[in-house]
Order: sequence, then C-alpha cells, then structure tokens
Amino acid sequence: MGVLQEFQTLTDAEDYFDFFDLDYDERLVYVKRFHIMKKYGEMIEKAKGHDLGSEEKLLDYYKFALITVYKNFENGYAPSAAEVWDTFGKPSACSTCSTSTTCNDIEEVSNGVHACTSQTNISFN
Repeated sequence: MGVLQEFQTLTDAEDYFDFFDLDYDERLVYVKRFHIMKKYGEMIEKAKGHDLGSEEKLLDYYKFALITVYKNFENGYAPSAAEVWDTFGKPSACSTCSTSTTCNDIEEVSNGVHACTSQTNISFN
C-alpha cells in the first residue's frame, strides 16, 4: 500500500497526528476532535482539484494543513456558535443519498426540522 493510500484509510484524529509523526496534546484533541477534524477536512477539500505536482507535495500540504488547524485550536481558536449550529442544522445523508446536499427527499417534518423521507422510520415502542 502506498503512503497516500495509507493516509486515505485514516479515521481518528490521533491517527492523523501519528501518521505525520506530530506531537499533540491528547486532551486538546479529545475535547476539540470534532472541530479539528471539520476544519482539517475543509482544508483537504481545498487541495482537491489542484495539481500539487506529486504525491509527496500533496502529503506535505496535508501535514501543513493539520499543523495549521491544530495550532489555531492550541492558540485558543473556538468556532462561533453560528459555525457550530450551521453544522447541526444541515440535514444528514441517508442510506439512499450520496450526500445531504443532493438528497431529493429532504422535507420539513415539523417546525423547521428537516428529514430525509426515504429513510425507514425507527420506532422505539
């Protein structure tokens, strides 16, 4: 397996830091995991579609992006309430849709709450 392929199998925040052999504060990563990974994912998305010349340069960018995001949080960055609630306000992907933004079955179900109507209903009765 190539290095880029190995990178693409990573899932946990700690795995990314270990992959790039970066020191990190375990407590900070534990507390800010969601926000760190969200911002890191946004930076990785920015690299898509750009030719960085080689796999090595792409991985260097990924490492730089992780360092940048982590340092921002280490230096006290906190996402605004609008950023946090915007994330939770978006409908989630369902089993029949590839992404929440392309779902054609999202409908308002109650007072501004949206859901994918193609998902089966879950009952706890």
